[in-house]
Amino acid sequence: SLAQVVLPEIGGRCVELAMTRMSKPAVVGGLALCAGAQYAFVQPAAQGRPSATPSLRGESATLKAEAGTSTGALPAAAVLACTAAAVGGRAAASSVARRAAAAKKKGVRVVEGKEIPWNLFSPKAPYVGKVVENHKHPQTLTEDTGDANWETTHVTFDHGGNVPYLEGQSIGVIAPGPDKKGETPAKIRLYSIASSAVGDDETSKTVSLCVKRVVELDGKFANRDVGEDKADKAGTAFPENKVYRGVCSNHICDMNVGEDVLITGPTGAEMLLPDDPEATIIMLATGTGIAPMRSYCRLLFNDAVGADSDGSRKFKGLAWLFMGVPYSKSLLYDDEHVEYKSKYPDQFKYDYAVSREDKNAAGQKMYIQTKMAEYTEELWDLMQKPNTHIYMCGLKGMESGMEECFSPIAEKNGLVWSEFAKKMKKDKRYHVEVY
Repeated sequence: SLAQVVLPEIGGRCVELAMTRMSKPAVVGGLALCAGAQYAFVQPAAQGRPSATPSLRGESATLKAEAGTSTGALPAAAVLACTAAAVGGRAAASSVARRAAAAKKKGVRVVEGKEIPWNLFSPKAPYVGKVVENHKHPQTLTEDTGDANWETTHVTFDHGGNVPYLEGQSIGVIAPGPDKKGETPAKIRLYSIASSAVGDDETSKTVSLCVKRVVELDGKFANRDVGEDKADKAGTAFPENKVYRGVCSNHICDMNVGEDVLITGPTGAEMLLPDDPEATIIMLATGTGIAPMRSYCRLLFNDAVGADSDGSRKFKGLAWLFMGVPYSKSLLYDDEHVEYKSKYPDQFKYDYAVSREDKNAAGQKMYIQTKMAEYTEELWDLMQKPNTHIYMCGLKGMESGMEECFSPIAEKNGLVWSEFAKKMKKDKRYHVEVY
């Protein structure tokens, strides 16, 4: 089970104390007490230790606070302070952890009878991570389509093992600002995590995001007047237009290796994977809604933690991805999908809907629901299985697209799609995160 998680909260209070009128020895002592809590979440199964029940990871995921000397970043009590971590002593950190844990468990939420990491770091006390190079993907994933907001990036942060998370959760990022309301720093923006729990490097010390750079020209809002827009990291600029650049998305997309990033969370329970290794996972994603789906696929088909001792995967079911993008140049993680399909043809399927390039036989633009309509009966049959889960992430219209696609076959079977979907939600088999 998950251990008591209290040190981020304690660390935040220690930093606050450091900013009040205290003696220097007291401040140093307070920081020393709080430094050094390392969190490791979802480690590979111990060698030679069989699981009590089948699981995607082979054993129950655990979150543990390890008291000891470390040099990771502490949560900042005041965001503008962006305080760096001090080095903590083993005995002091352990003592503080035991006393506070006895009082109240923090940083944990119980979901479906299991404890998961939850809001270890808050907007008032974020974790200060570092941007690191990702050796799997370049920072810019997409190619220029001619649209102002053509760029989508893959950015990785080192959290030193202090921000554990599960596939399907989100973290918040705090940009310097000012935001639309003139607030500095800007209010947090939540982003679905695009890496599995162990991270792209499988060290459990990194987290990756898939972020679309928001750029709007001559619209209702503008934070750059004509002549003021400068080239971003990808080299795109619109000096002849009034431009609105999304504060947090541009902050992330312009980041360079070695820069600090303020992280909150993790949070979110709607999109968590089932533990059933025999489950059928149907994934619907538009644009950056691919993020949680990528995190699932990394666990299911890539990570060592998801492998059995004989080299096969712990996941024995079927994962079927439907992804919608406007252009083929906008496709995300296609190389990974091709690899999974090549290695596990009976367990992984994927279909793309490229709306501005492809059409169906009736001449309609190819949206996700249009593509799914080609497999209506097969998908309907899969939905009747009690261990089939649907995951939907992206644009809000996706739900109405599902109704459009499956209402006829539901009616044919004497059912109303909206009621059927409601029953799936009640059974916790229909997971939606749209915006």
